[in-house]
Amino acid sequence: MTTDLISPDLKVALRRLRLGPLLDTLPERLALARQQKMPHQDFLLLILSDEGARRDSRATQVRAQKAHLDPAMQLEAWDPTARVTYDRELLNELASLRFIDAHANAIIVGPVGVGKTFVAHALGHIACRHGHSVLALRADRMLKTLKHSRLDNSYEVELRKLLGVDLLIIDDFALDAMDATESRDIYEIMIERHRAGSMVVTSNRGPDEWLATFADPVRAQSAIDRFTSMAYDLQIEGESYRGRLKPGRPHTAGQKGGE
Repeated sequence: MTTDLISPDLKVALRRLRLGPLLDTLPERLALARQQKMPHQDFLLLILSDEGARRDSRATQVRAQKAHLDPAMQLEAWDPTARVTYDRELLNELASLRFIDAHANAIIVGPVGVGKTFVAHALGHIACRHGHSVLALRADRMLKTLKHSRLDNSYEVELRKLLGVDLLIIDDFALDAMDATESRDIYEIMIERHRAGSMVVTSNRGPDEWLATFADPVRAQSAIDRFTSMAYDLQIEGESYRGRLKPGRPHTAGQKGGE
């Protein structure tokens, strides 16, 4: 059966109601309804459920794009043969998103290349599927944007973007020493989001080493103490995962695993 068997008037009506995408699956659903002698109410529920699922999927894609999440970094795409170790129960707990409901944080620490970014973005994708607003940024780029925003008086706008989302992901934090302006920006973000929103921070350094990267140790101690007091700690060790992300490389998608 093809869409040619659907009347032109019905096509026009569906498109007028912005239900045009239903035309892609409507012939199959009509055939199913006839075969199963489906009551009209059940058939209506079926096609509207299809449309609801499509819209939910589209909304999730839009949220993930706005969040700057890597579409390839999702838990179902994780290669279970990766030679890395981590606390699977803790990752499953983070994937439940209860930490977002509690306005808690997550710290993902490990050496270069073990997949910290993958796990952080994967959690971001799960959050998007559940309707949360997410923003993922690399720490150096975030701080550079904030610094430049002071020149065109858009600082408050940029800061509100970081404070307004349900989940803020900061990747590669504390790689380099921060100047006074950068230190103050991190202080503002951590203080303002404390008990008001959640963060996932990835770093090659543990929180005990972050203090040395701030220009202002007093503000640093205050911000770090608040952040870590509400944070889960996920440690990842092992071989580099980056080679498994090469285009065209076959991998086995399987169980949820860490990065």
